[in-house]
Amino acid sequence: MSAQYTRIEAGYLLAESLIRRWPGTVLGTGGLTADGFRFDAALPGTPAGLLEAVGEELHKVAAEGPAPALTVSHGEAAGLLADQPLQRELLAALDPEGPVTVRRRGDFCVLESAVTAETEEAGAAEAPFPSPSALEPAAVSGAYWRGSSDNRMLTRVSGWAFGTAKELRVHKERLAEARARDHRKLGRELRIFTISDDIGAGLPLWLPRGTVIRRQLENWIAEEERVAGYQHVVTPQLAKRTLYERSGHWAHYAEDMFPVMGVAGEELVLRPMNCPHHITLFGTADHSYRELPYRLAELGTMYRYERSGVVGGLSRVRAMTLNDAHVFCTPEQVGEEFARVLELIERCYRTLGITNHHYRLSLRDAEGTSEKYVADDSLWARAEQTIRDCLVDLGLPFCEAPGEAAFYGPKLDIQLPDLFGREETLSTIQVDFHLPDRFGLEYVGPGGGRLRPVIIHRGVLSTMERMVAHLIELYAGAFPVWLAPVQIAVLPVSQEQEAGATAWTERLVRAGLRAEVVRPDGTLGARIRAVQADKVPYLAVLGERELTDGTVSVRRRGVRGSDEHTRETFEAGVLSLARDRSLSLDWAPAPTAS
Repeated sequence: MSAQYTRIEAGYLLAESLIRRWPGTVLGTGGLTADGFRFDAALPGTPAGLLEAVGEELHKVAAEGPAPALTVSHGEAAGLLADQPLQRELLAALDPEGPVTVRRRGDFCVLESAVTAETEEAGAAEAPFPSPSALEPAAVSGAYWRGSSDNRMLTRVSGWAFGTAKELRVHKERLAEARARDHRKLGRELRIFTISDDIGAGLPLWLPRGTVIRRQLENWIAEEERVAGYQHVVTPQLAKRTLYERSGHWAHYAEDMFPVMGVAGEELVLRPMNCPHHITLFGTADHSYRELPYRLAELGTMYRYERSGVVGGLSRVRAMTLNDAHVFCTPEQVGEEFARVLELIERCYRTLGITNHHYRLSLRDAEGTSEKYVADDSLWARAEQTIRDCLVDLGLPFCEAPGEAAFYGPKLDIQLPDLFGREETLSTIQVDFHLPDRFGLEYVGPGGGRLRPVIIHRGVLSTMERMVAHLIELYAGAFPVWLAPVQIAVLPVSQEQEAGATAWTERLVRAGLRAEVVRPDGTLGARIRAVQADKVPYLAVLGERELTDGTVSVRRRGVRGSDEHTRETFEAGVLSLARDRSLSLDWAPAPTAS
């Protein structure tokens, strides 16, 4: 069955509902959304309770079935649409000698082409017509006619459409869960990051708890890279404009870069990528084939000029720190190095509990001639085939996506669905034969001749901003022990135990754990609920008896009730889980008999 057909029909029903409810409505165009339909129209005035009113009318119209499709001449269509100026504007673009199809019922008439889909789908004849119980208007917003701010502003009504009421109910439940996990909501509630108008859009401020999460990730990936043979470097966040002209970024990426700054007669720009800096480092010394592969890594901060309308939270920002690296290798080493990068990504994803990813081979446009890309066809073909061969050799399934490549080479994108089912790219690997040519990079080969290296660009954890956003939503804010900003909240039952609780907390901190005392202000129950709202992994309660006999009453996040352990056993167990970067909170110690 075709969900697309169902949602297109829902678009016509919505247009008819607007006309019936508010005569005089000027109809624009409609289309599909990720989970439903939409229609843009100019309504007479600003109706109160618009969504509720649309819902009532929509269900009535849907119960009558589809508005009949009529095929008429161009002139007849103009007459039927006499009171619909936007429809007549669309009609004027059609062949005046050809037939025109409209949907018409009573006073409602709209061009059938006014509701469009991105692709044609087979199976429309067998697809279900929208059931009233499976339709629901969801949101009202504004939209310019034909997407241009030079045109009039219309009211956009969007909604959900499914084959059955059960599908709609499941969808709404999924959306509710997604909203509960939204990193923007949880980031604010859990005090991970904040946004300030004084700082600017797309420039998040990391609060102390968020900084703990970020530092844990940074330290971990730096150690993983060190073990994998990478050398870490630090490079400036500014460079001369001429560097990016040489790399090709200025020609292909300038609109995504911040404006040039004139300083002491030089033109400087904030870097949008780290690769020209790493390439410059490689070029500062002579290299033998014996030194390759030469792996450089950096947690490099970059700046990209994202439009104000698309920045938000941590996932779309203007300043970002990328877990970046560049491998300079011989052509013969590309396959092995590419496989090593893939294995590193898979290992890190397993540690984080990321499992629902897949691979997308991003290629040039099908014609391969787009001005977005550098134009050496032989190098492109070589790079594309190298990645294909690596994936096939490793037995990894993948899809191909023409038009998604970087301007200087094809890439392998690791794709994940976000909370709303939309795909996002988290990690990327690129094989680049082009930039070594532009920068004249060389190494001395076995025979003493000078040869051109290949560059593999890769980011394992993406940017720190995007990865933390993804992890907030993956864990619903309940981070595993090793990433949790506060691992243990220590609650003295009363003021009499506060000094003892503070002394034990200091011991935990010296042992390498992140522990905090929750002062005995208010009832114990209220303090427990506050700690649980902060999603702290362990809540440790100390009363007079526990202080006397060296035990602690422990509540694990998400588990009802509590267990009693010796304080030494509890400390060792949490340290073990943090050291192993376990996703579990259970080290399975034997509770102390009470």
